[in-house]
Formats: sequence, C-alpha cells, structure tokens
Amino acid sequence: MKTPSAPGWNEAFKGFFPNLHMGLTGDLIFMVMANIGTTIAPWMIFFQQSAVVDKGLDVHDIKFGQLDTLVGSFLTCIVAVFIIVATGAVFYYHRPPIGIEDAAQTAEAIVPLLPSGYGELARKFFAIGLFDAGFLGALCISLSSSWAVGEVFGWAHSLNYKVREAPWFYIIYLLMLMTSGAVVLIPGAPLVTITMFVQVVAVTLLPAALVFLLLLLNDESCMGKHTNTQWQNIANWSIVTIVAFMSTLLGVQTLFPDLFK
Repeated sequence: MKTPSAPGWNEAFKGFFPNLHMGLTGDLIFMVMANIGTTIAPWMIFFQQSAVVDKGLDVHDIKFGQLDTLVGSFLTCIVAVFIIVATGAVFYYHRPPIGIEDAAQTAEAIVPLLPSGYGELARKFFAIGLFDAGFLGALCISLSSSWAVGEVFGWAHSLNYKVREAPWFYIIYLLMLMTSGAVVLIPGAPLVTITMFVQVVAVTLLPAALVFLLLLLNDESCMGKHTNTQWQNIANWSIVTIVAFMSTLLGVQTLFPDLFK
C-alpha cells in the first residue's frame, strides 16, 4: 500500500520562505528569530571552545575541528529539513487541522496516515529521535553553562577531572539538568511556548557574545597567524548585523504593532 504524501516538493520549497501577504507581523518576526536562535545560540560559542580545550586539541587539529563542525552542521540541517517536511505532510492530511502542544502529539498524528504496522514503527522512531535530540541538548547546554561558570569563578572545570577534583563544576552541571527536568515535568506547562521564548532570548543576547568573539579573532597579538581572514570577517559581521537588525525589528514591532501593516 502506497500512502501519498503532501504537500509536494514544490510546496515544501515554497514553505521555506516566509509568507508576507499579511505583512511583517510580530508573530512572523518572532518565529524567524526563534529559528535563528535554535540554530545559532550563545551557549554554542562557549561549548565549542570549552570542548576543544577539554579534548586537548591544539593548532594542528584546527582543520579537523572545522571539518567536524561543517559535517555536523550539514547533517543537522538535513535531518531538520526532513522532519519539517514529514510533519508538514502529517498536518496537511488532518482535517480539521490539529493543534500541536507537544512533540508527542506529532508522533501520534503520524500513526493513522501509514499502512498497518508502519505507523507504529514511525511513531517509535520519531520518539527515539526526539528523545536523543532532547537528551543531547540538555547535556550540551548544561555542560556549556558549567564550563562558563567555572571559567568566570576560576574553579576547576573539566570532564577530565573527577568529582572530588572539580566539585563545583559537577554540582552546577547537576543543578542545570535537574532544573530543566523539573520545568518539563510541570503539569500543563506550555513547553512549546517556553522553548520559543528561550530561543528568542538567546538570539537577542547573541550579538554581544559574537562581537567580543570577533574582536578576539582579529587580535593578532592573541591569535597570531590564525586571525580571521577577510571573507571570514565579512561572513561573521554579516551574521551579527542580521541578528541585531532582527532583534531591533522585534522590539519596534512590539512597541508599534501596526507599523509594518
């Protein structure tokens, strides 16, 4: 049995571009910023540099580190694209449209659209994928926060240390994990809304971290021959400019809702 999927590829490609027929609304800007925030976030900067130190990499490993980051970013985006397309097809076939409040509802919505047995298998794979993504995200974000706090206060902060050698590092790590778990377990908590707001806050704070990082990357006394190239500066400052512009746009839209209508 072959189950049709919709919308088609043409519609899927069109869906990657925002629909501006209703004007530049606050909701649209909010969604764009949330997408940027989930792709480029301040914690990633601290995680990347701290992970490099913890793994004991040096200048000879820069090329391999860049390749690792490039491949990981590419695969992440490919997987995300197909998740969006697959769930878009699921929502397309449900009439009336279903309201999605959490990821579990998305997994359940897939089941009746596939042949017997395949729907249940797809639901399980979807659940495993979401668990893996959430588990990895919780570990990485908590770990990057522990590294950053350890650097600020001068505490021992490395996974290479035992618990008794870096107690505060592991205490903060555990508290971060427990706090995030407690939020998820709050009955009736609007997890989708919370997630969206967290991503928007992250992208709003991002320019400050990026500006100082770029100043450091262009400091020859610190970086030596590894300072940014002209094209790297163009790409990086373009990202900072776009993010700062979107943050400003959201603030203006919030204060003057009818400005762009």
